[in-house]
Amino acid sequence: MKPIRLPEPPSSPRGVPEIFEGGVYGVIRRAVIIGNGSPAAESQCIGLVRALGLSDSQFFFRVTRPRGGLNELLCWLPVSLHKRLYYIVWQILGYSQILFPSGGKRVVALPSANGSNVGLSSVLEADAKHIVNMAHKTFEKEGPLLVVASGWDTISTASTIRRLASDYVFLVQIQHPRKRLDRFDMVITPHHDYYPLTPQAQEQVPRFLRPWITPQEPPGRNVVLTVGALHQIDAASLRSAASAWQDDFALLPKPLLVVSIGGPTRHCRYGADLAKQLASYLQNALLSCGTLRISFSESTPEKVSSIIVKELAGHPKVYIWDGKEPNPHMGHLAWADAFVVTADSISMLSEACSTGKPVYVIGAERCTWKFLDFHNTLKERGLVRPFTASVDVTQSWSYPPLNDTAEAASRIRQALAERGWVLRR
Repeated sequence: MKPIRLPEPPSSPRGVPEIFEGGVYGVIRRAVIIGNGSPAAESQCIGLVRALGLSDSQFFFRVTRPRGGLNELLCWLPVSLHKRLYYIVWQILGYSQILFPSGGKRVVALPSANGSNVGLSSVLEADAKHIVNMAHKTFEKEGPLLVVASGWDTISTASTIRRLASDYVFLVQIQHPRKRLDRFDMVITPHHDYYPLTPQAQEQVPRFLRPWITPQEPPGRNVVLTVGALHQIDAASLRSAASAWQDDFALLPKPLLVVSIGGPTRHCRYGADLAKQLASYLQNALLSCGTLRISFSESTPEKVSSIIVKELAGHPKVYIWDGKEPNPHMGHLAWADAFVVTADSISMLSEACSTGKPVYVIGAERCTWKFLDFHNTLKERGLVRPFTASVDVTQSWSYPPLNDTAEAASRIRQALAERGWVLRR
């Protein structure tokens, strides 16, 4: 009689049957994202969760603070204190123009992966106790939670979740929390956030102010350093976008030059002068490109966009996006032959550099502090070149694409393995 051969049990990615790794208790199948209302910050969380293969099992929460009027002066406060002060003022003044002037800022809607918008009514307010209860009650059936948060406003909520449920969650904080990094299982932040520790930076800061400049210590073992910002762009998303936007881009004359214009920041100031310079350089670039497509961000000042529109809108090779849906951003990334990006936006530059296509930057010399350090790193790695009047778009060049999101995801997998946990296959 021949011996009966029993089927092998399904194995984990490391070759050990899941049942011997603690079964469901050691397998992460779900992710909780905690956003702060900023599309750039929330996109980093969404991109990381996507790279980890958990996009179809993610729960989105948001930490919000009052906006508009007097509230804009209180954004430096912790969210909880800000809300208490807001409530007190509201009780005294009621619904007044001091709190809610017309034209006040609002929380931007969350852009979802399919291009639609999920308004605040569709996103639950992040409550640490609620998420902790969820982690506790579902642990035996669903396993531990991966919690991914980004931005200053999310720090208190995220760290509270880990403090109350450290055996049930793995907490990843994107962007540097400035102090007490031991509150997080992992911190993912750009290398230039540690620029204040360099000798060059120390020389720029008066000695009496140095104790107030963060971070104060070099990155620890739980810190993952990236070049730029995390995002949702990878080979698969570019292939999908190329297919989705084929009818709009396939027949455009080549090469296609895409220009992404942001807005001035505290450490990268510019205005009409840079807009005029950019318009002049783009006029020259039109001689060597087949199509020029331009898009502005929500932070682009009207004085900048109006100059670009006035100088270039009438040219037959030029298309300027009017800001209406659908947003062609993914189509631009997939179909462009080269990019021009203003120096203020780390997010836009990080996405463009993930394509391996030529990326030209304008305005980098106007950046200061750690943002100048970021641009120096991009140049040293051969990821970008300055945009000048002599750029010939037909002369292509390439580099190893920036792969920060995938590399950060790999580090998370390693950290989970050290804890005896794995991501679901």
